[in-house]
Amino acid sequence: MQDSSDSTKTPEPEEEGGSDTADSRAEDSPEASTDLVEVRPGIAVALGAVPAELAAELKLDPLDMGLLAPGDRTRLSAALASIGNAATLGGNLANAFANVEGVYQIGHTAQALLNAGGTLAVKDGANLGAVFMDGRIVHQVRWHRVTRANAADSAAGIGPALAMIALQAMLTQVTGLVRTNIALTSEVLTAVRQEQWAEVTGLVDTVDRALSRARELQSVTTTEWEKVASKEDALRKQRETYRLHVGEHIRHLGQLDAQGRRQYLEINAKTIVFDAYALLASLKAWTGYQTLHAARARLVGSEEGDEARLVEIIERETAEEFNSALAETTRLVDSLARELRIIAELPGPAALPLLGKWKDAKKARSAGALLLEAIRPLADALHPPAAELAAPGVLCAPKSWSPKRYLRILQWFMEEGEILRALGLDAPDRIGAILDGAKEKVAPAIDKAAARNLVAVTDRRIITAKSNAFLGQGEIGQEIPLDRVRYVRAPAARDASGRAVIDLITSEENIRWLFDPDVDSAEVAALAAVLAESMNLPDEERIRLQQPLHASLDAGTRDSSTGPDPLDRPGPEALTGVAE
Repeated sequence: MQDSSDSTKTPEPEEEGGSDTADSRAEDSPEASTDLVEVRPGIAVALGAVPAELAAELKLDPLDMGLLAPGDRTRLSAALASIGNAATLGGNLANAFANVEGVYQIGHTAQALLNAGGTLAVKDGANLGAVFMDGRIVHQVRWHRVTRANAADSAAGIGPALAMIALQAMLTQVTGLVRTNIALTSEVLTAVRQEQWAEVTGLVDTVDRALSRARELQSVTTTEWEKVASKEDALRKQRETYRLHVGEHIRHLGQLDAQGRRQYLEINAKTIVFDAYALLASLKAWTGYQTLHAARARLVGSEEGDEARLVEIIERETAEEFNSALAETTRLVDSLARELRIIAELPGPAALPLLGKWKDAKKARSAGALLLEAIRPLADALHPPAAELAAPGVLCAPKSWSPKRYLRILQWFMEEGEILRALGLDAPDRIGAILDGAKEKVAPAIDKAAARNLVAVTDRRIITAKSNAFLGQGEIGQEIPLDRVRYVRAPAARDASGRAVIDLITSEENIRWLFDPDVDSAEVAALAAVLAESMNLPDEERIRLQQPLHASLDAGTRDSSTGPDPLDRPGPEALTGVAE
């Protein structure tokens, strides 16, 4: 996709009439144009033909609208035709419904183009985008947004139609997630809790059959609805059961430190996969049930106004339940997938046996790899993984050091949107150096075991880890939020061994890092500079530090007969900073 204006400048109002160049180029093309009208966030109605290559380019996923009542289709068409200037939506919307080619979930590519409306050429009130092939425009796309407000102003009764579209979008999304991980059913799920899994899949099948028949008939019959309605309590129970299970996993993980989380995830990996997948399956069944409920209410609503309004209430409540359950599942699957990915990068046997007690470490690792392979599609669908972590601009380490292995593991510790700014590898005091002459023979062996410390600085925190534990077991030692940094000191003079020094003072401790003699002073200064950007002494800490001095001065003032304070006490300002 490219901007048809070939410019990133936002057109001024007086320039809009002059943006005909790109538009005329597209109009000269023999290909037809398509209008995409975003009727809900991430959902668009297509007016005009949608070629397969266009849908693939924009990542448009079609929604099955078999349950959208014919009357709602007509109302939706009339509303789209009446919003703004009818000429902006393809030039002729008198028979708009005849030109509706489908309803789509908007993919990331199309959403990015739509969100960049300010940088697109504008003509007749619509944002223009174009698909290029072999240097020429082969298809033009006009983008439009419809809000609840302008939709309500233009056509009464469009709310239930939009609610039905939103429900179908949710159902399509969760169906895709369940289908993505279908391989788990035989590999993992049935082996854990076969009876529970049979109950979940039985309910899913019942709702799926009812949905299939309703779409074929374009109506929810009384017979089908009564059959599904009788399952409401069972559907609600299954959804809540697995929401509680997933919530309990998350609660446990939130109470544990890094090592405890690793142990919990490894020991309970199989159960976690089952609970997460069962929640998605039960959520799919519940969303399908609510879609049938809304379609039935819409059918009855042609005669009863309250039934028509019920559709919007069902959609609102279902969206709240859907988004909450999806967020919890994503969080849990993310945690498990991250640990499995870290373990996959490690060279030796897993720190703890995966999926039960395995006598053979190779079998344990193989089981972990199979589980990761099975859960990876679901993890990626719920939360697409970030790009491979690149080395930051600041590398404070020996010249021979390669950060690749560290980065492959570190990327799975990074949070959403977190930016790696600097990496360092220190050279701590050699243990052998403190031994006397009688122990010199064992010094080299002890020196080999002395672990270096990895220092990773992001835009949010400082991560430290013993290099051997990090590369061998994927363990980190400390996470220091940047708001706890109080002072950073990097003396120009090196120590007796020629090593550079950085002292970090936090609200809880003092930390010293020593760097090899061959580490360039400019790299040390760069790392110190990144750390120093976070230096901060909050007012409440400053006041707390000054209180003992003020109390002492007040006592001296009251007891002036003792003469001047024999101690040469510094003034309050001396406690507010650190000087080299």
